[in-house]
Amino acid sequence: MADLSAIQEHMEVIGADGVHVGTVDHVEGDRIKLTKKDSGAQVNEGTGTHEGHHHYISGGLVAEVEGDKVRLSANADVAIGLEEEA
Repeated sequence: MADLSAIQEHMEVIGADGVHVGTVDHVEGDRIKLTKKDSGAQVNEGTGTHEGHHHYISGGLVAEVEGDKVRLSANADVAIGLEEEA
């Protein structure tokens, strides 16, 4: 697991495949809280089932923090499936 203390607000979270997963709201313990704005919005777009509330990504999925991006060890589609709801 990468050093979560290096993760800053508004960093982009991307999968191992480089696909956008979300935007960091902040780190809570060992999880990354994603912003409501795009948290899960690319999943079930327009259905409302994953929009409008925060989602969390386990810190254990963080492979590295590079520049202004948090790269996960899983591809985006897998990481989104592992998101935890608030």
